[in-house]
Amino acid sequence: MAPAATPRYAVAALIAAAVFAFARHLSAVPGEGRSLAFSLLLGAAFGMVLQRSRFCFYCIARDFLLRRETAGPFAVLAALAAGTLGYHALFGAFLPIPGDTRLPPGAHIGPVSLALVAGAFVFGLGMALSGSCISAHLYRLGEGSFASIFALLGAAAGFVLGFLSWNPLYLAMIQQAPVPWLPHYLGYGGSALLQCAALGGIAMWLARAGPSAGAAAASPPTLGQAIFRDRWPPAVGGILVGFIGVLAYLRVAPLGVTAELGSLARTAASSAGWLPARLEGLDGFAGCATAVKQALWSNNGVFVLALVAGAWASALGAGAFRPRWPSAGGIARSLAGGVLMGWGGMTALGCTVGTLLSGIMAGAPSGWVFAAACLAGIAGALKAGAWLGRAIRPGSRPSAPG
Repeated sequence: MAPAATPRYAVAALIAAAVFAFARHLSAVPGEGRSLAFSLLLGAAFGMVLQRSRFCFYCIARDFLLRRETAGPFAVLAALAAGTLGYHALFGAFLPIPGDTRLPPGAHIGPVSLALVAGAFVFGLGMALSGSCISAHLYRLGEGSFASIFALLGAAAGFVLGFLSWNPLYLAMIQQAPVPWLPHYLGYGGSALLQCAALGGIAMWLARAGPSAGAAAASPPTLGQAIFRDRWPPAVGGILVGFIGVLAYLRVAPLGVTAELGSLARTAASSAGWLPARLEGLDGFAGCATAVKQALWSNNGVFVLALVAGAWASALGAGAFRPRWPSAGGIARSLAGGVLMGWGGMTALGCTVGTLLSGIMAGAPSGWVFAAACLAGIAGALKAGAWLGRAIRPGSRPSAPG
């Protein structure tokens, strides 16, 4: 081990020890203590996986749309396939007969409406403008990206705007919207088979769309280098994301990273008297549910904090922790993109982790609709950015955004 690397490994070890110590402390709290401790440990693992495998939905979509890089999309497909099989196995225990109107407890199965399409599209625009999805902004905080702070602040403001526009949208589009769930129509076996066939079909199309990016290493790394220094293969990251998603649903709740942020925004806005007395129907949906906070700690809150801590420890160990302050333009883009993601995530009842990832794993068509509309938003933003670049610099080729 190089002497220069020793301090960062020591700090990473201290962060890991602090996470375990806090988990032990939480486990002794009466009531929800064990659940909070498990959420903390799971969040740290999730942060490490995201950071080590560069699992960012926006970066994956951008690299494919601009450069036809397919390694990232294959990682997402691997996560969805692993999660689909795991979720459907759990559903068989929670709800043995899916053929009625009941839904599995807490699963991210949402209404399909124009509001979902609009929210997901705007969320995609926000990702492109800010440079990351919300989950990636969280793990990039652990890498020292101060721009992510402004994106998350913007997302909180966007949530408030989403609450203010919720009642008209709910009454006009969401109240009567269907809440379809594939096992209702196909059973668990049929639903899992259909989704895996769809994911397999997309994988076959990707295999013809372009080669996976990545150069072979000059020499095989040691086990320690492969785990703590080098980027993990995208497929490994995807499978681990799917496994963590299933484990989270089994023990606590579906994966999601916006519930705590939305709840903080809702609590602050309610205290200031900015919100209507009643948000029609909102608390009846599962998704990344928000509420006025009544307690200091929540499962999603400790999960998100541990996500940042896990990514921080992982980045330190890999030498990827590089604190950097954004330019004034970068701050403005992060804030604006965050506002769009906040409004879109609130309107769509979740983000790329909650509505897309956890939703598709659960067999919810709302997850597929979110994915398509969000991808359209990213593609539209990239095209607009390319056009703007040509307009500002005639004859020049626009570079890919962050």
